[in-house]
Amino acid sequence: MSTYKLTLISLIAAVCVIGRIVFQFIPNIQPVTAIIIITGALVGVLPAICIAIVTTYITNLFLGMGIWTIWQMIAWAVIGVIAGIIGRYNRKKRKFLLTIFAFVSAFIYGLIVNLGTFTFAGNFVAYYLAGITFDIAHAIGNVIFMILLYPILVRVFQHTNRLF
Repeated sequence: MSTYKLTLISLIAAVCVIGRIVFQFIPNIQPVTAIIIITGALVGVLPAICIAIVTTYITNLFLGMGIWTIWQMIAWAVIGVIAGIIGRYNRKKRKFLLTIFAFVSAFIYGLIVNLGTFTFAGNFVAYYLAGITFDIAHAIGNVIFMILLYPILVRVFQHTNRLF
């Protein structure tokens, strides 16, 4: 991987870290998922996975590290992989499909994180239903951030597609 690619991944991860920390006072509303989706679709799966892992680790150093950290990494990596698949095969309706996926990805994220941490509650259904309002807030936030950030990141990534 070239220095340019590593620098781009690092800068996007830094934007995710700052975005997650700045929006920490609003539960589950943060630009991280939307940025990972856009990166996965426009740049590729590997950069999206790298951004997911780095962002989760660094932000959880500030927000609190725990058993959920690995599940957050896995959830965002899965979302990045799916976004990469969507971005590769559907170029004409990409923005619309990614916005729909941004909404759905909040529930994928919630499901994966809850699968990893429900053992503390003992009953998965009750644990998942208790967090559904947070997943809905996450989904709405993802759509808003997708609408706001997609045009900006498309311009940022225009010349990078030739390099990845």
